[in-house]
Amino acid sequence: MTVVPPAAMSTVQITDDDVGKTVVDADGDQVGIVSAVRHGTAYVDPDPGITTKLKTKLGWEDRDDDGYPLQEPAVDTVTDDQVRLRSDL
Repeated sequence: MTVVPPAAMSTVQITDDDVGKTVVDADGDQVGIVSAVRHGTAYVDPDPGITTKLKTKLGWEDRDDDGYPLQEPAVDTVTDDQVRLRSDL
């Protein structure tokens, strides 16, 4: 068993600055665009080609008016132009 010290763990914070960023999976394939952020949750307008399997893993069965909610635990990193999902989804 590998123990990760708390200092090595990072918490990703989603903010209003992330609206308009591309959301990509761990392979770099586009999943959608961040259309809104409310209370630390990004809402994603999905790419039409996103698979049903990935939608299910992200809990995107029901659509919100602003898009599908993307919870912070699903996010690996946020850069200047992308939100990258974890590889274990």
